[in-house]
Amino acid sequence: MTSKTAVTAAPIAPVLAERWSPRSFDHNYELTQHELLSILEAARWAASGNNFQPWRFGVAVRGSKEHATVAARLSGFNAAWAPHASALIVASVLTHAPDGTAYGSGQFDLGLAVSSLMIQAHELGLHAHVVGGFDRDALKVDLGLEEALVIPVLVVVGRVAPAEQLEGPAREREIAPRVRHDLDDILLFGKP
Repeated sequence: MTSKTAVTAAPIAPVLAERWSPRSFDHNYELTQHELLSILEAARWAASGNNFQPWRFGVAVRGSKEHATVAARLSGFNAAWAPHASALIVASVLTHAPDGTAYGSGQFDLGLAVSSLMIQAHELGLHAHVVGGFDRDALKVDLGLEEALVIPVLVVVGRVAPAEQLEGPAREREIAPRVRHDLDDILLFGKP
């Protein structure tokens, strides 16, 4: 398998340095109940503004009716590789509290929960890949989600497979080195 350990300016936790988002997933691997519960618990215990916890997740395991529904709404490039993973997780967020107050940091909170889910997946020897290429409105209707929810992203989860099972640009992206902006590019002030 491809190793994509990050080259960092200072040491970071190995689970963070080694985490990456593949597109080549094992077509046969089935997530165990323990793995699913573990990654969902990691998301549940993520930091949350005012402890509102506005995130909601739906797990569509490969072979299920829900998986077919979610996979049918993937668009473009994602439709070719994402359905092969073990699960497609619908990451949604409530836009308003029960009293009608808007959750100003709801999508940020969802991002924290998704990040925790992804890190826990990697800790378990799995990989996760966030995708935004799908028909959000149609998927919301297909799944019968309440009006107060929006679906910013899906999280593809499974075991990584050799890049050789991909073709063309997908394979090239899979084997390319990880690239990030330099720290100087993202740090506005206060450089150490």
